[in-house]
Amino acid sequence: MMNRGNEGSQLISPSLLAMTALEAAPRLLGQTLVRETEDGEIRCRIVETESYGGAEDKGSHAYGNRRTARTETMFAAGGLAYVYLIYGMYHCVNVVVGDADDPQAVLIRAVEPLSGHDAELMRRYRGSVSGKAANLCNGPGKLCRALRIDRSLNGCALGHADSPLRLESGDRADELPIIQSPRINIDYAEEYALKPWRFYIDGHPYVSVKAPEPLPFSLRG
Repeated sequence: MMNRGNEGSQLISPSLLAMTALEAAPRLLGQTLVRETEDGEIRCRIVETESYGGAEDKGSHAYGNRRTARTETMFAAGGLAYVYLIYGMYHCVNVVVGDADDPQAVLIRAVEPLSGHDAELMRRYRGSVSGKAANLCNGPGKLCRALRIDRSLNGCALGHADSPLRLESGDRADELPIIQSPRINIDYAEEYALKPWRFYIDGHPYVSVKAPEPLPFSLRG
């Protein structure tokens, strides 16, 4: 587990938030998600993401340019958090990216606490966790509970230093061993269910599901 403090931390590059979801999803790997709480700051490393790429993506809430009270945040310019509830009980957090009126978002599927203190606060919010340590936050619903992310943070500006939920620069994604594979649990998306639009750090213990047929991916030219 890495231990990265906040001294000299920099907000994530606006250019990354201006990319399409498919471009941004692998580049968000290794970056730092920061949550400010009344009990202190929690910092974690993003280790798994999924791309949801616009109106043509049958896996997206905004497929067909479906613009509702729920999806409105996805139509904003890149840089906001899109938080929604699934199964009536689990929250999921996405990074809205790209241009306004083009609904692009990246689901954060798994994170790793950057220090023992971060893990301690996350356990306090998450509650009892059985099995391996990674079960604390190796899934989108788990990490939201561990970071106290709910609908109150929908629309939160992720690129502001004073935001209760923000993104900071971390590791160079082009130096990470990245795997791409189909997304998880979106059988309803028909042919889009097979698109290799999930990305994760190869061999990382906090990844939610290892791909049965992993495809190595490189950001280097």
